[in-house]
Amino acid sequence: MNIHNTISDYEQFNHWTQSTLQPLSDHDWHRPIQDGKASIAEIIAHLRNWDLHLIDVVIPSIMQGGGIEFPDFNVYNSKAYEHANSGVSKNDLLQEFSDDRKKLIDLLRNMTWEDLLFETTANGVTHCPHTGQPYSLLYIIHEFIEHDEHHKKQMIDFLHDLQEKK
Repeated sequence: MNIHNTISDYEQFNHWTQSTLQPLSDHDWHRPIQDGKASIAEIIAHLRNWDLHLIDVVIPSIMQGGGIEFPDFNVYNSKAYEHANSGVSKNDLLQEFSDDRKKLIDLLRNMTWEDLLFETTANGVTHCPHTGQPYSLLYIIHEFIEHDEHHKKQMIDFLHDLQEKK
C-alpha cells in the first residue's frame, strides 16, 4: 500500500460527491436508492459519521499507541440516518461531509509513516480475518476507500436509474 496514493484515493471521493451529488433535487436526495435501502442523504451522513469516528476516536488512539475501536455499526449508523433526516439541507450536509473529509485528509497527511503503519488491533483483533494483513491506520483507510467505492457504486446505479426514467 502506497501511503500517498491511499490518502489521495480517499480524498478523491470528496471531489466526486461535490460534483456529482450537488445537482440532485431534494426529492431524489432523500429517496431510497432501492426499496429498503438508505437514501443518498443517509449514505453521505453515514460516511461522514465514520470520518468523524476516525478523527475523534481512532487517530487519537493510534497517536497514543492504542488500538482501534469501532462501535456497534447499527447503532452508530442509525445516528447518521437521524442526522440526514433531521432537516439538514443537502448543501449543508454535503458541506459538512466535505469539511470533515478534508480535516481527516489533513490529519492523515500530517501523520508520520510510522504512525500510519503502526500495527495495532481493531476491536481487539490484530489481523484482518479476510486478508490476514495486520491492522494499521493505513490498512483501515484502505478498507474505508473500499467502503466509499461500495456506496459510490450504489449511488451511481441510482443516478443511472433516475436518468433512464426521465
